[in-house]
Amino acid sequence: MSSYKSWVLLTVFILFYITYLLLGALVFSSVEKPEEERLRRELGSLKAEFLDQSCVNITSLENFMSKVLSANKYGVSILHNSTESSNWDLASSLFFANTLVTTVGYGHTTPLSDAGKAFSIVYALLGVPFTMLVLTACVHRLMHLFTYWPIDLCKRQTGCLPGTAASLHFLGLLAVMVLCFLVVPAIVFSSIEETWSFLDAFYFCFISLCTIGLGDYVPGEQPGQRLRSLYKISVMVYLFVGLMVMFLVLRTFHKLADLQGLTAFFQLSRCEEEDDDKEPIVERTPSDQPDMERASSKPLDPRSQTSYNSINR
Repeated sequence: MSSYKSWVLLTVFILFYITYLLLGALVFSSVEKPEEERLRRELGSLKAEFLDQSCVNITSLENFMSKVLSANKYGVSILHNSTESSNWDLASSLFFANTLVTTVGYGHTTPLSDAGKAFSIVYALLGVPFTMLVLTACVHRLMHLFTYWPIDLCKRQTGCLPGTAASLHFLGLLAVMVLCFLVVPAIVFSSIEETWSFLDAFYFCFISLCTIGLGDYVPGEQPGQRLRSLYKISVMVYLFVGLMVMFLVLRTFHKLADLQGLTAFFQLSRCEEEDDDKEPIVERTPSDQPDMERASSKPLDPRSQTSYNSINR
């Protein structure tokens, strides 16, 4: 009966997920389609005005625009002051490698050559699991400092139930994460990037740390960017630390779900602590261990062993 209920709940969640996707598609279509049509009309008017004022025929113009758009897809632009910095210097290449293995993948800069595309496949094939392993190992250590210990401290100080303590701790950790890794970085990005508003910067931070990486906002791409290499490396460090904190928040929510009984209700695996940090039921002193080893290695007295004759007596 419990397994049947679990399957029913899973089916309900899948249907809810499909409905959620359809609802999102309808909202995005209703909001973005009019803006897209407006931009198309504006570009059409600009194109007609350009053709009226020049001797260029429409075929040559469309070929030129096709080449420009294709190059722009790879991060190559012919606009003024856009050729001052390369998309593949050491700092930019390091930034691309970081977005590749963290699965953020903005898509603003992509490999041009077949060799680069083939290397990206091999590099991501090894780098993505290794990055996930490093992030998981770091979060596993941080869980004791930022999750288990604060929850235990909250229980001891307030005397509340474990579920209540976990809920209060999760809300506090979520607030700190939003402030330190979304709000403050958004203020910094909006001050550095001249064309970004605070909402644009906050949107970029959220999209990046959720590993969505749409690529419509990429830092350090404006012409004449000062200290571009240092800026790119700083953003790379921010992304790695931010992803680690996001994983920590998700693991903490998993712990909260354990204490609230949600994982048992949905028959999911529990978020357990490390075995090394679990105290044994009976503590063993160092002086007792040699005695036990000697006792285990000492041969038994034949007279004390149980035999068939002693049973018959």
